[in-house]
Amino acid sequence: MPPESRNAYVTWAILGVFVLTAVILLAMGRLPFGPDGRFGLWNGDIWSSGNSQRFADAYSFSHICHGIIFFGLLWLVARRWTVRQRLLMAAILEASWEILENSPIIINRYREATIALGYSGDSVFNSMSDILMMSLGFLFASRVRAWHSVAAILAMEIFCLVWVRDNLTLNVIMLIHPIEAIKAWQVVGRTH
Repeated sequence: MPPESRNAYVTWAILGVFVLTAVILLAMGRLPFGPDGRFGLWNGDIWSSGNSQRFADAYSFSHICHGIIFFGLLWLVARRWTVRQRLLMAAILEASWEILENSPIIINRYREATIALGYSGDSVFNSMSDILMMSLGFLFASRVRAWHSVAAILAMEIFCLVWVRDNLTLNVIMLIHPIEAIKAWQVVGRTH
């Protein structure tokens, strides 16, 4: 198969991941634009009901980090694949997370273990954005030196830690092994 045909195939497959994920999320009962049905580009308040419902929010930075991390991991284990093929695999991984993240078991885990007390899952629109943000992070990492990627992750993690007292690192810690002191510190940030 000529490279142009292979590239077109992979591009269509990536678009197919978006469509299939949206169909699965809708079949799971996820709402297109959240409970209020409103289209929106941004919600910066992690404590509001609009969080994880709009196109982008504070957690969009975590999904960009996912893309950078996926690029690094796939570079290590699938170096012979083209960048597009690795992007397809990253999109499948991110889409799988979006489906799992919006399942009752993970929604309930977020409510129990993290600061997302009223979390009801993502809108389909937000999940599509999360896959897009991951893709942007992946493409960024594919075009820069490794230390730029590490610096970008550190910058986004520190920025979100200061801004909303949450980030990818804390999110993973709190999902896997919640630490009450972290949760208390995060909640105190809500009142300031």
